[in-house]
Amino acid sequence: MMYSSRRKPVLYFKEDRRFLSWKCSVLKLFCLCMALVLGPLLWLQLSCSGDMSRAVVEDSHVPHQPCLLDRQPSAADDPSWGPHKMALLIPFRERFEELLVFVPYMHAYLNKKKIRHKIFVINQLDHYRFNRASLINVGFVESGNDTDYIAMHDVDLLPQNEALDYGFPEQGPFHIASPELHPLYHYKTYVGGILLLTKQHYQMCNGMSNRFWGWGREDDEFYRRLRTAGLQLFRPSGITTGYKTFRHIHDPAWRKRDQKRIAAQKQEQFKVDPEGGLTNLRYKVESRQELTISGAPCTVISVTLECDHSQTPWCLLS
Repeated sequence: MMYSSRRKPVLYFKEDRRFLSWKCSVLKLFCLCMALVLGPLLWLQLSCSGDMSRAVVEDSHVPHQPCLLDRQPSAADDPSWGPHKMALLIPFRERFEELLVFVPYMHAYLNKKKIRHKIFVINQLDHYRFNRASLINVGFVESGNDTDYIAMHDVDLLPQNEALDYGFPEQGPFHIASPELHPLYHYKTYVGGILLLTKQHYQMCNGMSNRFWGWGREDDEFYRRLRTAGLQLFRPSGITTGYKTFRHIHDPAWRKRDQKRIAAQKQEQFKVDPEGGLTNLRYKVESRQELTISGAPCTVISVTLECDHSQTPWCLLS
């Protein structure tokens, strides 16, 4: 069949439109793919530069959590982190506002110092009074074989000076929150707040005494254990920030400490416990959970402690 010359341009014009339409479809598909790829990255960048890393605690004195994009690579990627690994032990009960600030802050702080670490939150579930020493003993036992030293660390104490040494305390126990630097406690025999020990040295002390229910005095008894074990105590030197070296985020009006002393507890709190410690620790692990708080990993070990009422009847308040 013969076509007139007038219809040929029309046929050619229709073929060009199909070609152009196909090109536009490919272009649209390419733009859509780029939007799907770049969109989430742009959102993440805006999130980190904005206010999404703010801690849940509404306290203007609490430092903001650092953006995850600014954190250092993991220890597995860099051999300069060294061979040692810390088990950071947090004795804990119900102070979730402080925990939400502490875990991401310390994870970023230790990463920046290239300290290999694992954070353990030892959560006391039972109805007895808070027993910080027993919880630290539990953390020591449950921390596993992949860590070779521990940090006994209060959840409400944040280091502000990057010159503080959280490294392996090979020579002996290292008291980071020394009396010259701690914002509250300044007596010479104070070893609370933040104390580093190798697992071998902690074992030499038989851990901490389990007799201290309620707040306070367990650190003073542990100081005597260090001396009995023949261990020399070390503290930071060359730190010029004084009492501003740490930020204390505990609110005493909101979280009152259990400082009551009942029955024989008033006298027993000043005595040395020569036999108790890791050897007579009694507890049950109710759950073990791997959590992430604002990008910072931690292990929450919820436990119930046991109390020998014939030995420490003050584990319960009357």
